[in-house]
Amino acid sequence: MDTMATETVRTSNVAGSRHTGRRGAGLPRRAMVMTATIAGVAVTGLLLAACGSSSSPPSTPSTTPAAAAASTPPSTAASPAVAAGTVTLKTESTSLGIVLADGAGMTVYWFAADKGDTSACTGACAAAWPPVTGMPQAAAGVSLPGKLGTITRAGGVKQATYNGHPLYTFAADTAPGQVNGNDVDGFGAYWYAITIGASDTSTTSSGGSGW
Repeated sequence: MDTMATETVRTSNVAGSRHTGRRGAGLPRRAMVMTATIAGVAVTGLLLAACGSSSSPPSTPSTTPAAAAASTPPSTAASPAVAAGTVTLKTESTSLGIVLADGAGMTVYWFAADKGDTSACTGACAAAWPPVTGMPQAAAGVSLPGKLGTITRAGGVKQATYNGHPLYTFAADTAPGQVNGNDVDGFGAYWYAITIGASDTSTTSSGGSGW
């Protein structure tokens, strides 16, 4: 009996030891599986975050109105009056005698319809009789007896005057010394060349009229 009891106890202890060993060996496996799962989730999250950040379009810095204004260069366009600059006047020998001409030798005229400091020649008239624009000055070595000045046309353009009369050239004059516009009735009044001689206020016309 004692021998059987002893064998039973030994068998029980061996079985218990084996059972305990199997139970203890199973715990590390489950821990390793859980750790691998957590690591996999973390890696997946990092990959998703990286994809999301790489697919987002780069942000464009906004420009405030003040910054845009500061970066815009100032306008350099000159006003019409400034753009006109100066214009040279001289004398030219013609069939009418010595007349006032522009720097290129083209005869200049005055228009009987002009009143005071206002030009009556605009639109189609100004196309046929182009205003002499700019601040007038005598050419080097030329002495002009009349008074030079300007009036202001529409838009701020300065037009040269001689003895108070606005000056024009004539589109039908194609070369220096021509006086095709003298004593011409056009756009409501007569046009005259300005002769330079004994009297700086004289004009030339077939009828002998002056200003």
